[in-house]
Amino acid sequence: MSELSAPELSPARARRTGARLALLSVGHLIISLDFTIIFVALPAIARDVGFTQHGLQWVVSAYAISYGGFLLLGGRLSDLVGRRRMFLVGAVLYGLASLLGGLAADPAPLLAARVLQGLGGAVLFPAVLSLVNTGFAEGPERNRALTVWALAGAGGLSIGALAGGLLTQAFGWEAVFFVNVPIVLAVVAGGLVLLAADGPVARGRFDAPGTLTGTAGVTLLIFAVAQGGELGWTDPLVLTAGVLAPVLLAAFVAIEARSAEPLMPLRLFRNPSLVAAVLVILVFGLTAQNVPYFLTLFLQEVLGFGALESGLAFLAPTLAITLGNFVCERMIHRVGVRAVLLIGFALGAAGAVALGLGMVPGAGFAALLPGVLLVGLAMGLVFEAMWVAAGTGVPDADQGLASGVASTAVQVGLAAGLAVLVTVSSPGSAAAAGAAASAAAAAEGMRTALYTVAGGMLLGLLAALRLPGRAKEPAA
Repeated sequence: MSELSAPELSPARARRTGARLALLSVGHLIISLDFTIIFVALPAIARDVGFTQHGLQWVVSAYAISYGGFLLLGGRLSDLVGRRRMFLVGAVLYGLASLLGGLAADPAPLLAARVLQGLGGAVLFPAVLSLVNTGFAEGPERNRALTVWALAGAGGLSIGALAGGLLTQAFGWEAVFFVNVPIVLAVVAGGLVLLAADGPVARGRFDAPGTLTGTAGVTLLIFAVAQGGELGWTDPLVLTAGVLAPVLLAAFVAIEARSAEPLMPLRLFRNPSLVAAVLVILVFGLTAQNVPYFLTLFLQEVLGFGALESGLAFLAPTLAITLGNFVCERMIHRVGVRAVLLIGFALGAAGAVALGLGMVPGAGFAALLPGVLLVGLAMGLVFEAMWVAAGTGVPDADQGLASGVASTAVQVGLAAGLAVLVTVSSPGSAAAAGAAASAAAAAEGMRTALYTVAGGMLLGLLAALRLPGRAKEPAA
């Protein structure tokens, strides 16, 4: 039983538990902050650091590949080495990488900093999520904690978009990296004070073959799907990664099935809620997670918004996501996780269609607003509910790994979805010459991408139906 559920909980201990949840929520905010803060700074980074148009996408991809490739390892290390230790290690790596990124004057050091930043995120995220899941009892108590955690993520998206515009305009692109440093210092100090010390490191043989094959396989898979649309699917690097990734992942599964101390115990997948949740999370990554990318492009390339205007525009979807987070907890108690996910994906599909219909040059932001609000509300509902499902029925000893598996599914989906959506949107973008014609062609391609997102979200309904039916929950 967690501390919050104990009837004799003193006010002082309640405050301390609340402070721990606030600390873990800030840990989530750090990662979500980077998701949007970097997008609005990309044009300035290209101009000042010297990136080509092709090379600029690596500022995003270097982070995504490193982050997604090491999540599984980061999650398991939280279980084996200690969640508090990995929380602190991840935060320090993230802060150091942010400092190096802000100091970078050439493309190579900046990309190296983004790789290190991704590695820090891959360690920090599963540690944060597993600390939430193990610190609060399964059911209403954990759902309430996950609501706070998810709200921090939504706040990070909003603050990131707005702060990215403000900081880039006032201080230059370097500030979007430097802003992480004081936050990380506060998080590390809070972790040392508020988080209980881990026990001794578990002894035993570390699964080196599984670690190498699993991490390399996932990293190459994300590289292949992320770069296929950019470099071309016949590019030698993409082809090599595309061939090696399934071979390494097959070897990983075979190793794990025979290992006495596996990196990823296959027994974890006997949990039907986790398996279904991973499918839901994969669809979410394929679809909803990529909407901000196309919204940013439309605002800046078609409507001509600057960095600050784009940041302000992102307040609307973030407020809708926040509303979805608030409503989600109550809905889960009333109708169950599966029903919430079904409602969320249905709203998301309708919102993606509405957003696509609003992507008309000259129509203005008001035409986008109905779709933006619907998609944001759907993201808030699905995001929180899918993490509740992923943690349900998982023993505390495996919560780090479960968090790593689930968050890896997001990154694989995000990379694959972006590659597919950029491909389907490209024919329209290159259809005509001239400023007005190019804007119309770009908008047409983005509409096609949004309609594809809507179709993909309908697959989320099928994935959600695989979840077990609603179980009777204890009273809050």
